[in-house]
Amino acid sequence: MNVHAAAARVRTTCPYCGVGCGVEATPDGRGGTSIAGDASHPANAGRLCSKGSALGETLGLETRLLHPIVDGARSTWDVALSRTAQGLQRVIERYGPDAVAFYLSGQLLTEDYYVANKLMKGFIGSANVDTNSRLCMASTVAGHRLAFGSDTVPGCYEDLDEADLLVLVGSNAAWCHPVLYQRMALARERRGARIVTIDVRGTATTESADLALTIQPGMDGVLFSGLLAHLADRGAVDRAYVAAHTENFDAALAQARRIAPDVATTAARCGVAPADIASFFDLWRKTARVATLYSQGVNQSWQGTDKVVSILNCHLATGRIARPGMGPFSLTGQPNAMGGREVGGLANQLAAHMGFSSAEIDRVARFWRAPHIAKREGLKAVAMFDAIACGEIKALWIMGSNPAVSLPRADHARAALSRLDLLVISDNVRSTDTIAAGAHVLLPAAAWGEKDGTVTNSERRISRQRPFAPLAGEAKPDWWATAQVAARMGFADAFDYAGPAMIFREHAALSAFENDRARDFDIGGLAELSDAAYDALAPTQWPAPVSAPGGRKRMFADGRFFTPSGRARFGVIAPPSLAAAPSAEFPFLLNTGRLRDQWHTMTRTGLSPRLASHSPDPFVEVNPDDARGLSLIEGGFARVSTAHGSVVLRVAVTNAQHRGRAFVPIHWSDETGNVARVGALVHAFTDPVSGQPDSKAVPAALAPVSYKAQGFVLARARFRLPDEAVWAWSAIEGGYAARIATNTPFAAMLAAASAISPRAEHAKYSDLARGVFRAALIAEGRLDAILFLGPDREPQQWGALATAWRAERLDGAARRFLLSGKSALGDFDASPTICACFGVRSRAIETAIADGADSVAAIGARLKAGTNCGSCLPELRRLIAAAATPALAQTVGSNAMKRSRA
Repeated sequence: MNVHAAAARVRTTCPYCGVGCGVEATPDGRGGTSIAGDASHPANAGRLCSKGSALGETLGLETRLLHPIVDGARSTWDVALSRTAQGLQRVIERYGPDAVAFYLSGQLLTEDYYVANKLMKGFIGSANVDTNSRLCMASTVAGHRLAFGSDTVPGCYEDLDEADLLVLVGSNAAWCHPVLYQRMALARERRGARIVTIDVRGTATTESADLALTIQPGMDGVLFSGLLAHLADRGAVDRAYVAAHTENFDAALAQARRIAPDVATTAARCGVAPADIASFFDLWRKTARVATLYSQGVNQSWQGTDKVVSILNCHLATGRIARPGMGPFSLTGQPNAMGGREVGGLANQLAAHMGFSSAEIDRVARFWRAPHIAKREGLKAVAMFDAIACGEIKALWIMGSNPAVSLPRADHARAALSRLDLLVISDNVRSTDTIAAGAHVLLPAAAWGEKDGTVTNSERRISRQRPFAPLAGEAKPDWWATAQVAARMGFADAFDYAGPAMIFREHAALSAFENDRARDFDIGGLAELSDAAYDALAPTQWPAPVSAPGGRKRMFADGRFFTPSGRARFGVIAPPSLAAAPSAEFPFLLNTGRLRDQWHTMTRTGLSPRLASHSPDPFVEVNPDDARGLSLIEGGFARVSTAHGSVVLRVAVTNAQHRGRAFVPIHWSDETGNVARVGALVHAFTDPVSGQPDSKAVPAALAPVSYKAQGFVLARARFRLPDEAVWAWSAIEGGYAARIATNTPFAAMLAAASAISPRAEHAKYSDLARGVFRAALIAEGRLDAILFLGPDREPQQWGALATAWRAERLDGAARRFLLSGKSALGDFDASPTICACFGVRSRAIETAIADGADSVAAIGARLKAGTNCGSCLPELRRLIAAAATPALAQTVGSNAMKRSRA
């Protein structure tokens, strides 16, 4: 496809979560691009969340990898590809194919995924290819396959519009899937649908629920076992459906009764009031149109598969599946986790939803003409990195992922990378924690806006990601780099692709090959698309076989499943428990998760000042009673430790956390914060079926940490501050800012800043008696960096410096005011951004409330806040309530956002 000229609108797909929102991108011809929601796309009908709305701010080249690098030096594609191919071949010849592994990403396009899997499983001959989707939705995949015989999402997004009861389990959808959550909220507003949340903490989603159940960690399986027993006791089981279309019901029910025979037992084990459990059970039983939506709180558990199965059991028992407004629904975390599953991106799958039975191996081998195809499942992500650590895997190719941050026991994973004979990384950024671990070959990959291919969202909808910008520097698509390596390894004929359309046609043809409705994934109706038809492909749900290429909304309406018997299987789950219980040494249970405006390890969202303003610092949330008992102070610091590592984070004290529990966000890396990489804390317990790591209930300890000085630094580019300090960078207009806490001598802090601008003029102010130090670096008349430090707990704000920071050249008056921390113009609002979609800050909202805007509708009419994705609505309500209640206002005030990080 030719890249469109300036001002030509291009319809593409958002690169963030699994909602799969359509995006309209319009380049301005000067390097910028305006972003809007695509009103014609069925996934979002024009809505975008805060991250999607800010995509235009993330398209610069500042952090891009623009050319191949071999052994730390700039190289050519020919040298880098040959080094990769030869290195893989040497390892295979010496140690065998299982000494090689690929680690992929749910942010790859389906075509990239397909080629990588074909090379590894089909021609290298090992199934040691896994993906960071293993950390995301693998337990759902396993649950689907156990119950349905296939990895099939039964429903569609329209079920959210039509359900009368929406049950959100382990899902902060208001923040993590806000476009879908607004559909749920609209169903409640228009039709009276009710929303129930089941979680271990308070979130923006639980705040607005009709019923919020805050359960003990790990007890989701208890809750749904209790529900199954209740449904049976009250005669709510659809016996005709169970008899005609399912098997193993009696065994599943018997186990459910052993786990949670009644309301009282369920309530006691879940830690919820019996009346609330009874209310939930009655709602579920009496409401025909029930949609149960679950996400990472269910999946990221060492019993994640059992949790999924316990939910599926209840829907199968009542026949509430495959009909409008009812069914289980997995809210997927990554933009193409589903597409990766389609092509066999997981180590225990072959392409086109096939497994490793002898018949399936033979089928794929014949289609690919691959005589050396892998004959058994490969190593899943955590086991893969263990095999690297012990020397069993010698060569690894990572595409589009940052496992040194995101894997459990991240320190262990990072150390393992240094042991490899060959580490190849394909990425579109030049520096990550994983790259820093010692890549031998770096391959510059295409980024969003340059990519050309397809992704599949949570409702099985295939959408095009189209390019609207030229490839940056020497960047190339991942499928192209993989095919070039394959050719250099002697497999040129099997990887002779002219473009992504050709790959897609092969992928679609494989899905239909010897299928005859025996497999769920069939897009054979798209296998003959011309290049032009592929380019114009409208969003299409699979299956889309030759007989019905337009796709299908819901699956299993005919009661036919993909098990050997054709019946759905009830699952018998293990008694729910924690992977590791709290102890005297580690008395807390640590839960990790996402923030509203950030994504994964922030290599993209971290470039947006708008997104950074909401929650600029890594933090740990604790209950007020726990904070008092440990002498933790709001805005102070705590060391969070587990058996595997420790971090130092700012403290956020909130009733959203129950006693004995703590929450930390996952997004910071060593690139953006020196002691905030929480993957290092997570234990390596994995679900025995899915292999998905447990990151929601890790035993941990908290302890206060104090510093002599706190302050901030503003700089045009990020640089490495002393490790003895605590710091975290966030994007601001024209550069970056970091709040700092330190015991480091002031001179060492200045030396670190000076390294980025060695010829800059220094201006300094020091009052050692008061513990105050301020310095500015001015290069060619422009402020290049500024550092303010003062006594611990003394407020340090940079808002007054905004005028000087924005100035192209500092005049005499600006220089005189510079180190005073004052400005002749108080024109900058440095308060937290509440509505990231429209960049509306808390001060503007508080002013509007004081001026009579006493409802979210009134604020929206005046400022537009809350009128797009709606993820800021809970915070708007808090600010309104705070203004109406003086005591609450004192608690919330201008620091309301610290309370909103649930």
